[in-house]
Amino acid sequence: MPKPEQPAETGSGPHFERRYWVDVQHAHHSATELMQYIQCNVPDFSPDLLAEFTKSKGAGTCLEVNDEFKIKILGPWNGDVRVSELGPDYFELVTLESHPEAGRIRFSVSPHASLPDTIRFEIHSWARSRDGLVAFTYDTLGMGKKVQQQTWETFCQRVASYSGGLQLGPVHVETIEQADSETNVTQDA
Repeated sequence: MPKPEQPAETGSGPHFERRYWVDVQHAHHSATELMQYIQCNVPDFSPDLLAEFTKSKGAGTCLEVNDEFKIKILGPWNGDVRVSELGPDYFELVTLESHPEAGRIRFSVSPHASLPDTIRFEIHSWARSRDGLVAFTYDTLGMGKKVQQQTWETFCQRVASYSGGLQLGPVHVETIEQADSETNVTQDA
């Protein structure tokens, strides 16, 4: 029996929307070719010491909808995710029961909106903590946030490096916190 999904509405604490993105000019691969490679090599882009991805359900190395990964996360919690959506320029993962977060995360590659011969790789998540204990350690103590941010910044840097193009500036990080009626936006880079 498949493990149940853990959507954001089942979590605890504020709802966070996070974006991590990097722009690359003169990539040696098209956006579609780059995403196809990422989809077939997800574990290679994540830093093993922070978040080690191991495919636990699904054949082969390339992603297919309903494939699952066990993620060994630095700290006291590990988690499982399932591929919920897949396209030529994106894929999305949903958290499964017992993951430290409740929500989903989308990885995408697209042409830059205004710069010629430039692509943008983006990781965009919508999630909240699984429960009050995770919310306390993640939000109040900041432990989980640092590990998560370093994981996705490294992922973006590795995508930029693999593309063979020129990375335009650092990885950008934006967090939008939505708690009841308030919305706070912070840009970390």
